[in-house]
Amino acid sequence: MLRAALLDMYNGESNRGIPMLRSLLGSYEEALTFDHFDVRAKCEVADLSYDIYIFSGGPGDPLETGGQWQEPYFALIESLWRYNHQASLEPHEKKYVFFICHSFQMACHHFKLGEVTQRYKMSFGTYPVHKTAKGKDEPFFQELADPFYIADFRRYQVVKPDMRKFKSMGAEILCLEKLRPHVHLERAIMAIRFSPEMFGTQFHPEADPDGLMTHFMQEERRKSIVEEHGVARYERMIRDLSNPMKIKKTFDTIIPAFLNHSIEQLNVMHAV
Repeated sequence: MLRAALLDMYNGESNRGIPMLRSLLGSYEEALTFDHFDVRAKCEVADLSYDIYIFSGGPGDPLETGGQWQEPYFALIESLWRYNHQASLEPHEKKYVFFICHSFQMACHHFKLGEVTQRYKMSFGTYPVHKTAKGKDEPFFQELADPFYIADFRRYQVVKPDMRKFKSMGAEILCLEKLRPHVHLERAIMAIRFSPEMFGTQFHPEADPDGLMTHFMQEERRKSIVEEHGVARYERMIRDLSNPMKIKKTFDTIIPAFLNHSIEQLNVMHAV
């Protein structure tokens, strides 16, 4: 039985991300078990004994310092990278990693792939993202249109990619923020393949449209969103959550593709 580690970055705050990720991992109960690590609130960090690692989104500044959890957290990322780059390892012996939103920003900062900055305005809702040339060939995106639709909730972004660093790592930018011809700002990086085993998205591929629909249609939350982001943004989000070819398609595609690929690669070892 394979083992997965869910690294919870929500710092004890109520959220939809962790229940969705637990549900996704739970749907693979015949192939793997998983443990939940409360990184920021309890300083719990996984060791290298797991096969699959999912680093969640979370609130706050990805560049904050001073937390007791930060050194072991970044040490784990670095250890996973170094472990996977041992020349003697076969694909079925490696560790498979997925970074989401807050963790994606922190991973980009750790690897010095670009600048992590605060957005001029919070991104909140559902949006199209556009594949790059490499993204069009990305196996995890093969079932998705171009552009495809995402759930995106963030105050920070990764911009100004250091292409020399990307090249030296063998990393690839896979998709970019929606086109905004009227806005003279750089488009944020929305997904990166860091290596054959390590993948990350700025958006939330774990966003379950049915769960989000129920969550956002509660009257108190509806009023709060309309007050902060406007009725047009709210209504567009509800339409996109209702459309099976938008957020549901992304939910059904990316993390399942990652988990299916990881399990397939890792089970070569178990089948020998």
